[in-house]
Amino acid sequence: MNQRPSSRPAPRPPQGTPAQGELARMARSRLAGAARVAHWADAALGPGTDGAGADGKATLSDATAERAAADLGLTAAQVRADWDTARLAGLVEVHGDSARPGWRLRAWDRDDSAVLRGWVALFDAWSLAHPEPAEHEHEPASVAEVVSGMPQVLSFLQLSAGPVPMEQLLDLLEQRVTELRTERCEVDYGSRPDEDGPTAVPAQRPAPGPVPRSLELAPLLDWALHALASVGALTYGDAQATLTPLGSWAVWVKLEQICVAAQSPAGNIEQGAEDMLRGCAQLRPKAARDEYRAWLAARPVGGAVTELLGAARGEDALLRGLAFEALRVVGAPAEPEVRAVAEEPTLRPYALLWLAEHDGHDPEDAHEILTRQEATWLWVDTAAAVADHGEAPLLVRHLESAVQPTVPALLDEVRAVGHPRTVQVLVALAAAHPDPALAKAVRRAAFQVHTGGS
Repeated sequence: MNQRPSSRPAPRPPQGTPAQGELARMARSRLAGAARVAHWADAALGPGTDGAGADGKATLSDATAERAAADLGLTAAQVRADWDTARLAGLVEVHGDSARPGWRLRAWDRDDSAVLRGWVALFDAWSLAHPEPAEHEHEPASVAEVVSGMPQVLSFLQLSAGPVPMEQLLDLLEQRVTELRTERCEVDYGSRPDEDGPTAVPAQRPAPGPVPRSLELAPLLDWALHALASVGALTYGDAQATLTPLGSWAVWVKLEQICVAAQSPAGNIEQGAEDMLRGCAQLRPKAARDEYRAWLAARPVGGAVTELLGAARGEDALLRGLAFEALRVVGAPAEPEVRAVAEEPTLRPYALLWLAEHDGHDPEDAHEILTRQEATWLWVDTAAAVADHGEAPLLVRHLESAVQPTVPALLDEVRAVGHPRTVQVLVALAAAHPDPALAKAVRRAAFQVHTGGS
């Protein structure tokens, strides 16, 4: 096995962390209701049916919710709640005004990693899964600050490895909110007379002191802890909170993504296209190209191209991008089949870029042949791959590759493009971005897409 050199030591899993199979069992249990409703919709409605999106938001129509409730022995409210969870976990994917089963649902019984990714997607979207009660009239900025401060609270809970009193968590959150406000402290430039006459000097606002309880952080922390408990990340009661094994593992995974250079296996010649691409995912570009060449040399080119395009049609955006990288190694023999798939919406941006480069365009300029909508769809698809498989800083840097000149313009077009992973991408970006104001705007956009608002 070849191993990329790591610049940082690998973090150790929390003591007593269950094996992946046991964690997947817990995640399946937590998502059982969502999976049951998603499976029901797949069987009873079929992909893309109008019954799952009669209101133009891919939420269940009244008739469909009642039908599902009767079939499953649930109330309509339970069906709607499970459907909402299925959407956030990627078990159901929204396409315009219709919905279809996600790849995680297809892999539900055979792929523990797909189940765990689904739960992590729900974990990342905890503030959408359990919105702040409407009767709580808190300032939106305070809500955003609490959401931004919760990663530190979760990290502290993991380090504590046991129950932590609410009061201690509140002190920690107050400190973090104070830091966030200090980081946003603006510098004003005004005129201040002195003995030599008026001189422009910087007048910096003083850093705010500790956040007083009057800002009502306590009820917001209470909401956040209840929301995280609702997705299975922690238990909360008797004025104390404790991470569940799933929650402890998820926090560790987030740390590991930042601190560890991934290991990549070589020798994927006997694997199918999908497994080969997964095996090459963390290889350096040259090493990956060598793997592609060896894999292609071991099979007829026509069958290899067909297999790669089949992998690209899957729901994993990372494999889609890698499949077209492998097709670049194939070169001219792949042109007819790549040209044929250029009309498939999911593959179109990738196919157009491949064809442009094949026709002699500079790879740096090939993106110019995409329409604005195609470029935006590709941006979201690539962001989905980074969110699923990359590190948080990579997702933040991905903002720079957008064709839109401003973040608000990007968010407007991302909301309109209709990519099925839009909500998950925006939630992940909001969680990763260090700028609280920008993270707040991204989180608001995710909520609007999730609820079908504008």
